[in-house]
Amino acid sequence: MDLDAETSANASANANTSTTPYPKSTKSDIEAPPVQPTEKEKNPNLVDWDGPDDPENPFNWPSYKKWRQLIFMAINTFLTPLASSMFTPGVADILKEFGSSSTMMASFLVSIYVLGYVVGPFIIAPLSELYGRVPLYHTCNILLLIFTIACAVAQNLPQLLVFRLLAGIAGVCPLTIGSGTVADMVYKEKRAGVMAIWAMGPYMGPVVGPVAGGYLVMAEGWRWVFWVLSITIGVIFIGTVLCYRESYAPVLLRRKAERLRKETGNPNLLSIYDHGARPPRDIFLSALSRPIKLLFTSPIVFLMALFAAITYGYLYLLFTTMTSVFEDNYGFNQGLAGLAYIGFGVGCAIGLLIVGRTVNKIAARHSAQGRFAPESRLPPMIYGCWAIPIGLFWYGWSAKEQIHWIMPIIGTGIFGFGLVAVFATVSAYLVDSYVRFAASVTAANVFLRSLFGAVLPLAGPSMYDALGLGWGNSLLAFIALVMCFVPLLFAKYGAMIRTHPKFQLELE
Repeated sequence: MDLDAETSANASANANTSTTPYPKSTKSDIEAPPVQPTEKEKNPNLVDWDGPDDPENPFNWPSYKKWRQLIFMAINTFLTPLASSMFTPGVADILKEFGSSSTMMASFLVSIYVLGYVVGPFIIAPLSELYGRVPLYHTCNILLLIFTIACAVAQNLPQLLVFRLLAGIAGVCPLTIGSGTVADMVYKEKRAGVMAIWAMGPYMGPVVGPVAGGYLVMAEGWRWVFWVLSITIGVIFIGTVLCYRESYAPVLLRRKAERLRKETGNPNLLSIYDHGARPPRDIFLSALSRPIKLLFTSPIVFLMALFAAITYGYLYLLFTTMTSVFEDNYGFNQGLAGLAYIGFGVGCAIGLLIVGRTVNKIAARHSAQGRFAPESRLPPMIYGCWAIPIGLFWYGWSAKEQIHWIMPIIGTGIFGFGLVAVFATVSAYLVDSYVRFAASVTAANVFLRSLFGAVLPLAGPSMYDALGLGWGNSLLAFIALVMCFVPLLFAKYGAMIRTHPKFQLELE
């Protein structure tokens, strides 16, 4: 993907238009620039980019500068969900060491990390829109490293639970503001493909975790899972310090205005995003309330985030129960039970290839035709989401009847394909609908899906005890079937809902 060529093409197309921190080609998005060019012309003290080719504008950064940041961000986003599930094969050993036999505690040891994802976005998203992306990345990586080491040396279950929760709060950072970083520097024609790569973390991390952790637990014990994670987090942190650069336009323009005030001696220079002398406390509280407003007052954000949340909850419910299913029904040991998660990985990889290519082609075609809108992101989800109920039916009944072990694994692969179709599409659709507030809308999405990811696994053992694997997974599948009509609804009525005065939100 040539991001330099993409930048040049878009810059040329906008050469005769006024410059905004977000490209003119995003005019079809719901978010407009905060100050119109006519106002800037009337007020020469407003600081903006120096033309469409300003090298300080992240959209105009060279490809190597964009890609080194995007690659490290993708690894960072992969690593933190990996930590959520890598020790899953060792949960039984942890309970044995600390003298517990509770099946709910076994699930809670996994899900409490995801519970941290519920808290973190409401702190991280507003701070990133106030102080920028990079300080949050670095601070959270350091905290994640500290709390992961603390997990490795925990002496009892309460300590392990507390440190896991704190690690989850810090670890959610790249999941919360990663989509914002992509929106900061990649034009919409290529954004969905890049976001599909970034979004590998939330679904590939939990998949790879048990595969890698199974044999590590068998060979070295559960504590070494956390030591390996700590070493990896430390290495990645060094790379991010060397490669990350601030990309959030309001922060960059605020710094530019500060620099120009010193250079010119003109104290009246302000960024075009500066809305006057508001106290930092008011700005933070406004940013803090934004994800909540988006989630509970926008039908689009709520329903799309709900679909992603249900799917994410199913993912963790399966993760916390699959080890026992394959050990009890198929006689797998800890290492082989970890390998059973490969089905998810294969399904997700196929989904990534198909969805990533499809959404970019649709976006490029619709842009060339002058009719691009956020709803242009929906076709892969419209067709792919049906794989979720199909996969759940397939997995549940083949495992119940103890058909050959490859059959339930194929079912999880089908589910993994549908998972990617939902996750990648929801992320791109919401970001395109609220470009400037990408971190806030992602925070709303992450909050709801993490809540489901933390709570649903706790109900898993009881549900399977009552209904069995067949009807238990069928119940999940029936709920997913109802949710599959959500993208169809927004494909037809999404634009009308987004532009209706009733749903125009005051987000400043």
